[in-house]
Parts: sequence; structure tokens; C-alpha cells
Amino acid sequence: MTTLLYDGSFDGLFTAVFEVFEYHYQDVEIVNKERFHQENIFAEIHEVITQNHKAERVLKKLEHNIGRQGIHQLLKVYLSEDPELEHLILSAVRQSVQHADENILQNYADPDMLKISKINKSVGRESHRMTAFVRFEKMQDGVFFAKIDPDYDVLPLIRKHFNDRYRDQKWMIYDLRRHYGILYDLENCEFFYPEEKLDLRQYEQKFHDEEQNYQTLWQRYFTKTNIVERKNLKLHVQHVPKRYWKYLTEKR
Repeated sequence: MTTLLYDGSFDGLFTAVFEVFEYHYQDVEIVNKERFHQENIFAEIHEVITQNHKAERVLKKLEHNIGRQGIHQLLKVYLSEDPELEHLILSAVRQSVQHADENILQNYADPDMLKISKINKSVGRESHRMTAFVRFEKMQDGVFFAKIDPDYDVLPLIRKHFNDRYRDQKWMIYDLRRHYGILYDLENCEFFYPEEKLDLRQYEQKFHDEEQNYQTLWQRYFTKTNIVERKNLKLHVQHVPKRYWKYLTEKR
């Protein structure tokens, strides 16, 4: 068994995939070095140095075989943080090379391709919910700030949605679980990686003076428009799962 250790990045993963073919590895596994714990002392360790040109060669080949939509599906697998993501992506690339005239991602008889399909549905559902459940709060500096805690790393998937929709105001979306976010400053929409985790107590002290009034008005509107006789909590939870409630203004 040969273990390829990579830096956890998307380009690093596809560099590792390239080197599986470059060095003709057969019995191989790709592992994020941050999660690596050597159990087999006889395993050969190969440390991968991320090289963008190698990753691009793999992606270009994949685009020819499974299209951009197929690459987007593999991106969702990567963002799912599934423990088997490296295995699934390597399996997809290997099968794509073996069956270049087929879209192997549609071969649901293969257990790896079936799992890729299921992961895509889950990640796609989560990213769609994030576009609906994000609640911005106005800060003292005029920036509208939102905090999220999704099951999957969906920030890269929702970035375009918010960049297209909110181009007339400064905003930030911060992932509490993964400790990074997106910042839009009226010109650029970029990822940012703070050195320290967000302190929610300090964060709430930086609200704009108008913010609490806006929140109170929204909560009153939500309460007044609710028809008690037509309340269906089971259906409501299906559409708005409870794990999202703590970040929704109307649920406080």
C-alpha cells in the first residue's frame, strides 16, 4: 500500500491524483495530511507537493470526458468533507480514463458513483438552504454580516449567488464551523481567513444602532402574520430544520 499525503486543498488533491498515474501506483490511498495517522508501519509514504499545472491537466482531461458539470459534481464531493472523498474522486478519475467515451458519473450500478450522486444531492440541498436561511445584521461600520454553520463546506457554492444579488452594499458571510468567510467590499468578492475565531459576544456589541430595531420589527412581523389555527409544526420543520433556527432572527 502506498499512501499519498496532500495538503487538503482541491489542487493538492488533483495533484495527488495526477501522481497516482504518473508513478503507476495501483494499491494506493490519498489522505489529507491533517487527518493522517499511520497504522501500517510498512506502508510507503509519498508526500505530494501541490502543483497547479498537474491539477489542471487532470481537470482538463476530466472536462473532456465528463464535462464541466461532472467536475462540479466532484467539487461537491470535495466540499462534502466526507471521510471517503479522496477515494471517491480517485475512483471517478480512474473510471473516466478507462471509459473515456462514457459519463461514468451516471453509472449508478457502481457503488462509488452512486455515493457521489447521493453526496451531490445532500450538498446541493444544503447550499440551496443557505441561500434562503442567511440573515444579515448591520454592523457599526455599515457592513452587513451573516454567520452560518452548514453541515458541508458550501461557501464556495453560494458565493456567486450573493455576489450577484447584493452588489450595492458591503457584506460578509462567516462559516462558524470552518472559521473562514466571504467578504464583498463593493468591488471584490473574496474569501478571508481570520487568525482568531469569531467571538460572538464581541460581535453582538458591534451592531449598528438601527440593527436591534430592525430585528424587533421583523420578529413582530413574523409573529403577527402567523395564523395559530393553521400552525403545522411538522411541515414547518421539514422546510426549515431546527438546526438552522439559532441563526434566524425570527426564531429568537
